[in-house]
Amino acid sequence: MISDASIPPEAAMFIVTITYTQPIEAIEARTVEHRAWLDQHVASGLIIAAGPMVPRTGGILLVRSGGTKQELETLLKDDPFQVHGLADYTVTEFKAGKLNPALAEFA
Repeated sequence: MISDASIPPEAAMFIVTITYTQPIEAIEARTVEHRAWLDQHVASGLIIAAGPMVPRTGGILLVRSGGTKQELETLLKDDPFQVHGLADYTVTEFKAGKLNPALAEFA
């Protein structure tokens, strides 16, 4: 399970691309819930950064290591945008070959 517990340095990180599949009005109707969900995972340290794309056709999450791609995909099913069928999610796993020292704790 994805957690904040001691994360091995060789573990992968993830980029999550969220693509809206419904009109922006439907997205905005659930944005407060979505941001509350994000806040929970930012506070836990799991999500390093999150924000909307420009133009606003979706969003991006940068997720720390600590679990498998499948575990992250399961966790993402609780995001209100996915619960309400408003967006598609693509999870890209990568191993940071170069990492700014300021981000070392997230790898």
